[in-house]
Amino acid sequence: MHPNPIFREGETARNLAFLRARSFGVLSVNGASVPLMAHVPFVLSDCGRFARLHLVRSNPIARQIKTPQPAIIAVSGPDSYISPDWYDAPDQVPTWNYVAVQMQGELQPVPQAQLREDLAVLSAHFEGQLAPKPQWRMEKMDQEALSRMMRMILPFRFELKTVEGTWKLNQNKSDDMRRAASKSVAQHGIGQEVGLLSDLMRQEIDP
Repeated sequence: MHPNPIFREGETARNLAFLRARSFGVLSVNGASVPLMAHVPFVLSDCGRFARLHLVRSNPIARQIKTPQPAIIAVSGPDSYISPDWYDAPDQVPTWNYVAVQMQGELQPVPQAQLREDLAVLSAHFEGQLAPKPQWRMEKMDQEALSRMMRMILPFRFELKTVEGTWKLNQNKSDDMRRAASKSVAQHGIGQEVGLLSDLMRQEIDP
């Protein structure tokens, strides 16, 4: 997370809403010599206290986690390079605007019998966003084939202890500079989801 508090979003509800909207991030735990990381989809519980996820058995994290261990899930949002020329003001320097939310907590294995329910929740979460397409369900599969595939993955819970967000949207600049930068991001941004980033930058000053 960014060390400057001006960019640190303190509203837990906003950070949790961001996590629910994304539901995909980088899981990291301590390894023997280096941190271990895996990209994972997840579903955050309604109460915001835990997330459901799973890992393939051969994943180094899955092989290591036999008992609860500290872990982080980092979730990235829109981002873009910001050129100093876009501010139309002297003595500015380049920077990068971005949104990122980080969950700190504990990763723990759960019984294999929990996997089917977790997969149903996960698929329903994402399939529901594809409406009006009829939702895919596990019942559509041959159950023997499904059982073979399920034996290849392990279910886990991420127990959330803290959540922190960085919403770096030029809060340290004047309103005019921020509007000018937002317009240029939309037109010339270099990064991911620059249109969304531009909207967020503008909404900070023009709700």
